[in-house]
Amino acid sequence: MNGSNRLGKESLPTSQQAEHSHNHDTDHEHPDHTPEHGELSHPHIHSEESLRRIVNRLSRIEGHVRGIKTMVQQSSPCPDVLLQIAAVRGALDRVARIVLDEHLTECIARAAKEGNMEVEIQQLKAALDRFLP
Repeated sequence: MNGSNRLGKESLPTSQQAEHSHNHDTDHEHPDHTPEHGELSHPHIHSEESLRRIVNRLSRIEGHVRGIKTMVQQSSPCPDVLLQIAAVRGALDRVARIVLDEHLTECIARAAKEGNMEVEIQQLKAALDRFLP
């Protein structure tokens, strides 16, 4: 992934860059981020570097969404708001791709070694059914 595809301050209108520049390194757990009833879950053992990169990307996206909220509150032109929403969608898709790549290289590989590929593939298919439109 090249730097020009990254979601950053440069994609925000100048008036929104100050809102975006706050430090957003706090990691908030989503209360619904638990396996559904009956689903088994594997341990997520990923590198600290990988987790840090994902959390940092999500923090930037969080700031960008707050910037969009401010744009709406300030009655910014609709095309500008839509452009920023598209940028957030793209950034979320890139984070999803990173998570999927890590899952395939780490979790699926671990499942293959442990002999429980069937369960892991079933869980991946269920997640993709919810994720993909």
